[in-house]
Amino acid sequence: MFSRDIGIDLGTANVLIYVKGRGIVLNEPSVVAIDTKTQRPLAVGEEARRMVGRTPGNIVAIRPLRDGVIADFEITEVMLKHFINKINVKGFLAKPRILICTPTNITSVEQKAIREAAEKSGGKTIYLEEEPKVAAVGAGMDIFQPSGNMVIDIGGGTTDIAVLSMGDIVTASSIRMAGDKFDQEILNYIKREYKLLIGERTAEDIKIAVATVYPGSRNEEISIRGRDMVSGLPKTLSITSNEIQRALEEPVSSIVQAAKNVLERTPPELSADIIDRGVILTGGGALLHGIDQLLASELKVPVVIAENPMTCVAEGTGKMLEHLDKLPRTKFN
Repeated sequence: MFSRDIGIDLGTANVLIYVKGRGIVLNEPSVVAIDTKTQRPLAVGEEARRMVGRTPGNIVAIRPLRDGVIADFEITEVMLKHFINKINVKGFLAKPRILICTPTNITSVEQKAIREAAEKSGGKTIYLEEEPKVAAVGAGMDIFQPSGNMVIDIGGGTTDIAVLSMGDIVTASSIRMAGDKFDQEILNYIKREYKLLIGERTAEDIKIAVATVYPGSRNEEISIRGRDMVSGLPKTLSITSNEIQRALEEPVSSIVQAAKNVLERTPPELSADIIDRGVILTGGGALLHGIDQLLASELKVPVVIAENPMTCVAEGTGKMLEHLDKLPRTKFN
């Protein structure tokens, strides 16, 4: 009858799974490769990600989650089933209890889709918890005290911003502007400025290697390859940090604005706490060069990047699994 409780960070870019007693056991890209002729899944996760942009016409690599929510229900189910089977947590007769994180402003229809996908993948009882809250717990914040904590979780599809106190969210905002959008802006910039077509993976490589969002804080160069839109032939060129900073100005300013809006709606006593404690940055987007400096200068409060920003949400689910019986079985219904 042995079965374990598991926590899932169901991200637009990556899926992380935490098993009670074992820690994070899986961290793979949210990608499924499908053969369009037979409609059969060929690969899931890392193996499927390696196929992105490099497959024959009948094989497509699909990302079933967009903007933090399920865009393709069947493929999400295939992906979750594959990952849950891979980590081998099902008992002989027992099913695991699953805690899944969701963006703060998702609709009841989107919540239902996530719950159903988890149930069909073999979960017994499904608990949903808001992502910034879980990220804050994973980053080591004590959110259960009567004092203000602010977290900005920049993921692949959404940026969730929340002020927490007494174990719950006081004010929050979720915007569909995050890592994927940064890649898209870089891709569009290079297409517009240089008439060069590059793929999503190249855009992501540029973001990691040379991008910055704080003027003058990084001065690097990368040479990239793509297809010239005029001649149709392969072409190589160099891109600098300054250019990428200009390309990312717009998406990053909307994150800054959303954070300002959350602070404006925060009760004054909690605002005072945030000035003392600062803001914690979590999620893969926290690793974007200069984002902490930019937010600190715009919000006028200290901004700290969490120790392991990529795994904060998964670590947080782990801590919450310890108190699963105290959580409302489904907070949203």
